[in-house]
Amino acid sequence: MRNFGFLLKDTCRLYVQRFERRAAALGLTLPQCKVLVYLARSEGISQAQLSEFAEIEPMTLVRILDRMESDGWLERCSDPADRRARCLYLKPRSKPLLEDIWRLADATRGEALAGIPRQQAEDFIAVLEKIHGNIASLGSLKLEAPTVPAQKARGGAGPKAARVRRERSHPNP
Repeated sequence: MRNFGFLLKDTCRLYVQRFERRAAALGLTLPQCKVLVYLARSEGISQAQLSEFAEIEPMTLVRILDRMESDGWLERCSDPADRRARCLYLKPRSKPLLEDIWRLADATRGEALAGIPRQQAEDFIAVLEKIHGNIASLGSLKLEAPTVPAQKARGGAGPKAARVRRERSHPNP
């Protein structure tokens, strides 16, 4: 159980790395894929909302959107409710890219779940969803201080013991 966090993080890293290699073969980056997928799900969202959903810094997102707009993949329109905001919409040219992205995602997921019976894979995903929900529901709660005293966690060597060792090894003249 102690390896849970490490294993989860490393599995995610490897999975994303594999997807990125596939996307690069099509000339796409992971941030571009995220933008296209989120826009397909929520056309008309603002750049600020997209930045939050896709977990891309606003300044980085602007550069990505500039490029994607010049490539004819999306368009920015003024938000009628807020003249400072821009709403984002996919253009027809991006539809084949979305199909490619879903194909890449399916292939990557297939590799990750290879050799795992379908029911076990579905159960695993259900467990991950539950873990996600558990952690997401705690997001705004204040973390409690650890119950183990800091001195004990460091193996009993507190600041006073360290000072005494330094004084013994470097006596004053």
